[in-house]
Amino acid sequence: MSDDNQILIPPSFFAIYTDARQRLSEPIDVVRARYEICEDLANHLVGHAQIQHHTEVPVEEEILRRIHAGLSAAESGVSAGEATWIVQRLAELLGWGGPQQHEHAGD
Repeated sequence: MSDDNQILIPPSFFAIYTDARQRLSEPIDVVRARYEICEDLANHLVGHAQIQHHTEVPVEEEILRRIHAGLSAAESGVSAGEATWIVQRLAELLGWGGPQQHEHAGD
């Protein structure tokens, strides 16, 4: 048995790849691989965000917005949904509130 099957993918990430009928739009192996990439990227960005916070940009929301803008570029290699998820996960890892553009007022 592969260790890959032991990875628990959070519902928030599954939502990126789930259609209106709650079916995956990609094979589970693809979703699992994309999750690993996005989780690794969010963890990798923790240090970058902390350095930004302590040296150049003291406003947490602005740092998250800038990172989201970078991840939203076509050449980043992640989808728009993944970019949003990565920034939300990064904010969670840092204990920061997410950028206003990602808050869901009225939900």
